Amino acid sequence: MSLTAVLLAAGASPSPSSSPSPPGATTPAVSTLQDAQQSATNAAGWVEQNWSTWLAIGLKVVLILVIAGVLRAVVRRAITKLIDRMNRTVQAVDGTALGGLLVNAERRRQRSQAIGSVMRSVASFVILGTAALMVLGSFQINLAPLLASAGVAGVAIGFGARNLVTDFLSGVFMILEDQYGVGDTIDAGVASGEVIEVGLRVTKLRGGDGEIWYVRNGEVKRIGNLSQGWATAGVDVTVKSSEDLDRLRSTLDEVAEQMSKEEPWNELLWGPIEVLGLDSVLIDSMVVRLSAKTMPGKSVTVERELRWRVKRAFDAAHIRIVGGATAALEQDEIADRTAAVAPPSVFSDGDSPQAQATSPIVQQRQASK
Repeated sequence: MSLTAVLLAAGASPSPSSSPSPPGATTPAVSTLQDAQQSATNAAGWVEQNWSTWLAIGLKVVLILVIAGVLRAVVRRAITKLIDRMNRTVQAVDGTALGGLLVNAERRRQRSQAIGSVMRSVASFVILGTAALMVLGSFQINLAPLLASAGVAGVAIGFGARNLVTDFLSGVFMILEDQYGVGDTIDAGVASGEVIEVGLRVTKLRGGDGEIWYVRNGEVKRIGNLSQGWATAGVDVTVKSSEDLDRLRSTLDEVAEQMSKEEPWNELLWGPIEVLGLDSVLIDSMVVRLSAKTMPGKSVTVERELRWRVKRAFDAAHIRIVGGATAALEQDEIADRTAAVAPPSVFSDGDSPQAQATSPIVQQRQASK
């Protein structure tokens, strides 16, 4: 006899210790072994009927996750290789003199890192987000309410963090368009100085007095880059209007030619130093302007050296530099200051209150005695 038949027989026979229930009493419903067996049989049948469906869903989810992970790794690796290739292409001009002056290794490194970080983040978001939606769809979940809620939440977050989004998008376009980079001297309107770090949200500048400015990218409406292309060095020299113009020009031309041949100024100067002529002429002075095209960011250095050389050349040529737009007169040219003082009138009354008020205090004390 099987165990099941024995258990059924035992459950069907009444227990000797059980007393008969009184008439009119309600017998509680007790789950028998047959009910448990039937439930287990139904569960086993349901699992047997649906195991293939659950297995297919599980395999589908695993396949989606594996493909998403592999695709994400491949895309990120491809982006990294693309950024490295761009860096190697730029490094090809490092051997030339112009390439060594124009290419900034730190700027190139930070720009490539920022671009690569943005591209990898976008790729990961798109791939993983699509995989998550596909996994939810595999479980027969209706995605329409979820997408609608995500859209509303995205709009709310966008309104709440619009400044952050503006800073981020502005930083992305600044980096992609290479508007400025590390080492550049820029004027961002709200602050100016040398760029020491470029981020997607904030740009860090070093001011002229050593201070550090943190400028939000969304606040920058205009950018003046003083380190791209070339710069202009301009020097104004104020001399007396009586100086000989031919001798003045020949002295300045000699200074410009000598400076253009010496190192390191021959590398900093990207064009000849030109004597543009008289910028202004006054009664007692005149201003001569010199100009030169220089390497970006080196205009101030060239101006200081040019002023130094012009001053030494003028001292040797006995050409006097005056100190402002209006030249001061020589000591011997200054007239007698007492000549402009009007003599006292012969018709003035010495006893008048006005005359007594202007008399020295000592005389008043003597008069009072």
